Amino acid sequence: MTVEAVLWDMDGTLLDSEKLWDVPLYEFAEKLGGTLSLETRQAMVGSNVPTTMALLFAEVGVVPTPEETADGAAWILRRTEELFRAGLPWRPGAQEALRAVRASGVPMALVTSTERGLTEVALDTIGRELFDATVCGDEVEGRNKPLPDPYLKAARLLGVDASRCVAIEDSPTGAASAVAAGCTVLVVPCDVPVPAGERRIFRESLVGVDLDVLASLPA
Repeated sequence: MTVEAVLWDMDGTLLDSEKLWDVPLYEFAEKLGGTLSLETRQAMVGSNVPTTMALLFAEVGVVPTPEETADGAAWILRRTEELFRAGLPWRPGAQEALRAVRASGVPMALVTSTERGLTEVALDTIGRELFDATVCGDEVEGRNKPLPDPYLKAARLLGVDASRCVAIEDSPTGAASAVAAGCTVLVVPCDVPVPAGERRIFRESLVGVDLDVLASLPA
């Protein structure tokens, strides 16, 4: 295919940061007097903050007020920011793949469910200069992954058709969003398995990925 843009997910794709999210999520469940199950934690992967908070409160059997939800989300984001600032690990091959694709001159966007404030912290590690656009979880009017809106917005900001883009994802939620937008998706699973499906091409890691590899994917 002719690749007109490459759209990168962040958590679990470029950064091995889902394990950092584990810490505040499990801690907050304990603060509420409960325990976060592995099944519910996996359901949160790739989702946005409102969805994560709804799953978390439901898991511990608490019906929160809007204020309690907002306070809980703020606590989790503050705790996660502490962990992000302490050091963000890259996924295997991600840093090299990102720079190889950037060097080819093709436009790139970061498309993440993480909110803008925390994404800016992560961009200190990733390199904000590598992207022509970034779309964060609090910038899509609540129409987050797995809906197509984040990827459609990224393609629109880059001035390309989503069907001419390759998205790189690690989660079922993210892959579903990119496919719904019309992208071809390179899936590199991280913490949860991703089912096979239309326009999903699987790879074990980003090691060796460059524009030639992405252009060889079946559209």
